[in-house]
Amino acid sequence: MTTTADPVETVEQPTAARRFPLLPARMRPRNRPRLLLELAFTVALYLAYSRTRRYVPREKTAALHRAREVLHFERLLHVNFELSLNHAVARVDWLTVGMNYYYATLHFAVTPAVLIWLYARRPQYYRAARTALYTATCLALVGFTFFALAPPRFLIQEGFIDTIVSHHTHGSWDSGHVSTVSNQYAAMPSVHIVWSAWCGLTLFFLARWTWLRVLGVCYPLATFVVIISTANHFFADAVAGAATLCIGFLLQRLLFGRPAYPRRGLGRGEDASLLGPSALGPDEPSGTAAAVEGASRWGKRNSVRLR
Repeated sequence: MTTTADPVETVEQPTAARRFPLLPARMRPRNRPRLLLELAFTVALYLAYSRTRRYVPREKTAALHRAREVLHFERLLHVNFELSLNHAVARVDWLTVGMNYYYATLHFAVTPAVLIWLYARRPQYYRAARTALYTATCLALVGFTFFALAPPRFLIQEGFIDTIVSHHTHGSWDSGHVSTVSNQYAAMPSVHIVWSAWCGLTLFFLARWTWLRVLGVCYPLATFVVIISTANHFFADAVAGAATLCIGFLLQRLLFGRPAYPRRGLGRGEDASLLGPSALGPDEPSGTAAAVEGASRWGKRNSVRLR
């Protein structure tokens, strides 16, 4: 009598989630990209921004109408604190003038500085972080084009004080020829928040010094206070700016299949791999493996222990 064994039920073991980056491996290396290519990206973004200024004259009425709608919506949610903060700051002349210059200049000084620092000192993370920034900026330009919104400082009848005009800040975005090269109705989303938050995240995750990381946290917070106090943005604009940056990082993750920043702070081993000018390869080794490769290639360490 022959007996047949019961068929063994096979249970499929769960496999690790695989990543499917949209970009091929050759388009997402970790080496430092060519400088001319990066300059070309920057020029392309500027030209795209310049085109949005052509829509300003015909969007003026709609932009003012949307500004009133945004203010009404914030009042319904009881988050319309812009007017109180605007009046409080306007009483202090030196503070108002300082914030006006902060708004007009620091925005275009800190972001390029962080980009240059990232390009020179952290090339392993440059491509991914830059992609998130440029993607968010392009999304903001789309918002400017199809959703022109006047800043609250244009709503004089609502009680807002235009600190730029009231304190005669020279060289600001509403003074003389400067206003002709800026989009006066590009409030939604706030690019000041997009760029400052990106700078803050980059410094927080990639800077080695604690004081620089703390500065990275404080910079977007200070920018938020400035844009509200000077009546250049609504609270809703800042929220939209933060959401736009989040979308930029999400799209970057889909393109590269990896986060823009390391999960943990930089260690000494990771620094060794970042000093080399060559790529770590399309396989994207982990921080420990990158440290071993960088140390062996550049002789920065005598030995590396792996656990």
